[in-house]
Amino acid sequence: MTTRTDTGKADPTIERREDLLRPFVKGEKPKPAWRIGTEHEKFVYRRADHRAPSYEEPGGIRDLLQAMTEFGWEPVEEGGNVIALAGADGNVSLEPAGQLELSGAPLEHLHQTCAEAGRHLDQVKQVGERLGLGFLGLGMWPDKRRDELPRMPKGRYAIMLRHMPRVGSLGLDMMLRTCTIQVNLDYASESDMAQKFRVGLALQPLATALFANSPFTEGRPNGFLSYRSHIWSDTDPHRTGMLPFVFEEGFGYERYVDYALDVPMYFVYRDGRYIDAAGLSFRDFMEGRLPVLPGERPLLSDWTDHLSTAFPEVRLKSFLEMRGADGGRWSKICALPALWVGLLYDQGALDAAWDEVRHWSIDERQRLRDEVPKLGLKALTPAGETLRDLGERVLAIAEAGLKARARLNAAGDNESGFLDPLREIVARGASPAKMLLERYEGAWGGDVSHIYDEMSF
Repeated sequence: MTTRTDTGKADPTIERREDLLRPFVKGEKPKPAWRIGTEHEKFVYRRADHRAPSYEEPGGIRDLLQAMTEFGWEPVEEGGNVIALAGADGNVSLEPAGQLELSGAPLEHLHQTCAEAGRHLDQVKQVGERLGLGFLGLGMWPDKRRDELPRMPKGRYAIMLRHMPRVGSLGLDMMLRTCTIQVNLDYASESDMAQKFRVGLALQPLATALFANSPFTEGRPNGFLSYRSHIWSDTDPHRTGMLPFVFEEGFGYERYVDYALDVPMYFVYRDGRYIDAAGLSFRDFMEGRLPVLPGERPLLSDWTDHLSTAFPEVRLKSFLEMRGADGGRWSKICALPALWVGLLYDQGALDAAWDEVRHWSIDERQRLRDEVPKLGLKALTPAGETLRDLGERVLAIAEAGLKARARLNAAGDNESGFLDPLREIVARGASPAKMLLERYEGAWGGDVSHIYDEMSF
């Protein structure tokens, strides 16, 4: 999740509705300036006993962050605690229970993206060797109860942890027990954003199926391939979901502003601290009627913060975030941006992908999204075929899009090789979760602890 820092730049007050459009309009970029920003989270555990370390304990999360400054990262503090790092490769931050995230720098091509991930993983593994820590690439803790997990000293998380049980039964699981891979992508115009948003949202269930990697809860199979995806169905209905309005005629920035204004607030950041505004209205804030800050009107940074507290399958800020994938190993970190860059950054591929999904109804899209966490690639599309069948064509479209980009590495390879792990998944018709379940029922003898040997970085 977003780590708030004070930049020292002027922070204008929002005077009118048009100001709310500013982040979206500012995000427009000509195609040569489009970049790729990859985010990936991992679970941190003690090698000796697989316990999740606390922030404060010797060799825990604080010491992990401090040790990473040896690689040139600059500490970011909140309340006297180091809660993030900033550097040339983006930002390293903490999720609520100590999951470690790299929010990568905006990069030109996927060869750079995969190299960035490799540098980061090499750094954390070096530090982990010294501290006795390991790092697990999954979509959900396979064996931890909520009450076994620590809490990180970040103000926004304290507010969210209090609020989540009021609006859903699984929100605390989302915060404490899940990890994801995401990619952030640019758009050229409002119409380009709308087409990319629609394709991304319609095909997000396919991404969920391909990356499904969370089949265990508290040491046993949970009946799902992506329990992480299922969790979002009962987290907070006001800020999650498939956003049917995206597929309506005339969708654009204005409609997304309406949606975001209807999302209840979590907090306001003032003078280095978070003020609890959970459940309050940003519309009231704009009129100076926010109870926790009477008479004040929001700053542009408040709106930017608020946009980060909506959690749909695809999210619009000054870029588009693809949010449907479980966490996974290194090859998956490279494959997720390859899928979406291939589909969305070449116009021919984007049009071909839209042709695959444009005729689906809102109800059909929702049904597919609801079925995927359990069925994965066996889920049926509105056309009556399996997601596996659709996946074959979509990966071919993505491959063509990546080849058309013609971004080559030193060996002369284009970016399409990063799709290989996904092609393997489609070829065998089994997600990573399915393979883990087969291991659990076979070689592991029903002992999920073997997952630490096989799924650690």
